[in-house]
Amino acid sequence: MIPHEIADRILAAVDARFDEQLARTAELVASPSLREGEEPAQDLVEQQMRGLGLEIDRWAIDSPELRAHPGFGKCTVDYRSMTNVVGTYSPARDGGRSLILNGHIDVVPEGPEAEWSRSPWDAEIRDGWMYGRGAGDMKAGLVSNLFAFDAVRRAGLELTGRVHLQSVVEEECTGNGSLAALLRGYTADAVIISEPEEDALVRANVGVLWFTARVSGDPTHPREMANGFNAIDAAYEVIGALRELEERWNAEKGEHRYFEDLDHPINFNVGGIRGGDWPSSVPAWCELRVRVATYPGTTADDAWSEIVRCVEDASQRAEGGRSFEVRLTPDGFYAEGYVLEPGGEAEALLEQTHRAAFSRELTSFTTPGYLDGRVFVNYGGMPTLVYGPVSENIHGYDERVSIESVRRCTKSMALFLASWCGVVEAE
Repeated sequence: MIPHEIADRILAAVDARFDEQLARTAELVASPSLREGEEPAQDLVEQQMRGLGLEIDRWAIDSPELRAHPGFGKCTVDYRSMTNVVGTYSPARDGGRSLILNGHIDVVPEGPEAEWSRSPWDAEIRDGWMYGRGAGDMKAGLVSNLFAFDAVRRAGLELTGRVHLQSVVEEECTGNGSLAALLRGYTADAVIISEPEEDALVRANVGVLWFTARVSGDPTHPREMANGFNAIDAAYEVIGALRELEERWNAEKGEHRYFEDLDHPINFNVGGIRGGDWPSSVPAWCELRVRVATYPGTTADDAWSEIVRCVEDASQRAEGGRSFEVRLTPDGFYAEGYVLEPGGEAEALLEQTHRAAFSRELTSFTTPGYLDGRVFVNYGGMPTLVYGPVSENIHGYDERVSIESVRRCTKSMALFLASWCGVVEAE
């Protein structure tokens, strides 16, 4: 790691600009970057990157190459107007290692706003927390990337390695944003993704598949209900079959490194259901929106085949002996999990910078959630450190991120930048 005197200058630079960092984070939270509505927030990120003197690359992510990639998740929106933003620093004296600092701009829907203690978009700071949709997941981390980079320069130093600061779309539904950045040619000697990860390092995470299951019924008037077939009732049989598969996969956790001690690593979530056309008609259709987790090492194709068999079997052994039609359609994530193998220079350095910023040892854990780290590890072969601040209620009401944790993570990442890429005194 860099000498103590230089490290102290960088840490002081983070503190000196931390109020401004929170203000820029709040500004970003106040821009509701829901799916297909990310562009105003990306404008703010681009503006901040230009202020750092970075070379800007902003492009719509749609491309034939992306759609043909095995890691592509089927999209249900128009990518021609959805952009990634990458700001690149190229050193005058290129002798250090390169780094990608990645974050996603998109957020999940806020749900019923009345259930929040106040507006999900006002970025209130209270009792050491910043509140708001996306405050934790992951706008605080995205802005931390920018201010970690800025702190090195404000400490009177110049980095000697190339740096790409990435703000991507589609992390919450397909992972196609980071995949598009990789396919555009952005690679580096290491990657940091500043997701809200409890001041810890992610060792492994699951793959994720999204799909819609559409069950067909036979509509009749309720007075002749026995002559019809209720698609909503049948959809519950599909759910029951998926729950059996979920239980079977969880029973296999002992066969998968880093997942052995998790209570329930494989989660199937029925995230949406709609069906029927009229209260006095036996419903002719029902659709389920489903998210399924898979272990690293399981291909998306193999997992999908097993899901299809499970649902087809359920449709043939329905209660009462009547089969029904069900159609499965992928409509989002088609992503495989990954493992960050222990050791390596990047992890060893993060252990040092974390210790300097937090005065305690870095820990690691396994998460049953999706992360874009799979793009860089599985398809780019890059050591990827998913590491970021403490948060609560992400994807829930009153989402919030710890202010002090954001400060310390920014310090750790700034020290990592300087140590990994190398620095010289600015002229």
